[in-house]
Amino acid sequence: METRWREEDGARLAATVWRTGPGLRAISSALLGGGIGPVGWVLNAQVPGGYARLDPQAHLRELADAYGLRGRGVAMMTAASVDRTVRAEDEGVAVSATVGLRVPTWAAAPPGAADPELAPVRLDGTAPGTINIVVAVPVPLGDAALVNAVVTATEAKTQALLEAGWSCTGTASDAICVAAPAVPESGGAEPFAGPRSTWGARIARAVHAAVHAGAVDYAARLRDRG
Repeated sequence: METRWREEDGARLAATVWRTGPGLRAISSALLGGGIGPVGWVLNAQVPGGYARLDPQAHLRELADAYGLRGRGVAMMTAASVDRTVRAEDEGVAVSATVGLRVPTWAAAPPGAADPELAPVRLDGTAPGTINIVVAVPVPLGDAALVNAVVTATEAKTQALLEAGWSCTGTASDAICVAAPAVPESGGAEPFAGPRSTWGARIARAVHAAVHAGAVDYAARLRDRG
């Protein structure tokens, strides 16, 4: 995974680029390339705190083209500091997490409750939001296991946030991508990725480690800036 920089709207912004190469497929909630399918790259691009473009998919495609990313891939965006992306590994599973908690949010809220994501954004860049997670698993996962991996990673993310002192399940704009080798024609994909399965447990531990470290770092930066 490489870090790339660009200038946009007077700000110097980072992006992480993972050129996966052929033979992988992913499940993702990302704006560009979401769903389940083959993937040749994963992009996590930082955008300005006051992001106001109404064509984010086109914007992500422009960025992918600028970085030489061709074919099908997954692209996410965040106003969090992508250069502070945290990485963690656990017995073959690799995770990168960009943690921003401008508006920590509980997933379930009463109907009609005010949407905190609509709160004014601080344009000084001191408190951006969104948690983006990329998970790489070295063994093929069946479709159900891919879905299960997303659930496991999300549960681990929430556990990490609570243990780091954040009263929330995440933010309203979090995104995730789980990538694994394509299932061979002969079969042999892992059927499970729950937290007590072999690979699900590794996913959970790696996600927990990365998100916990990112959440602690984010809180420290807020304290330092007063």
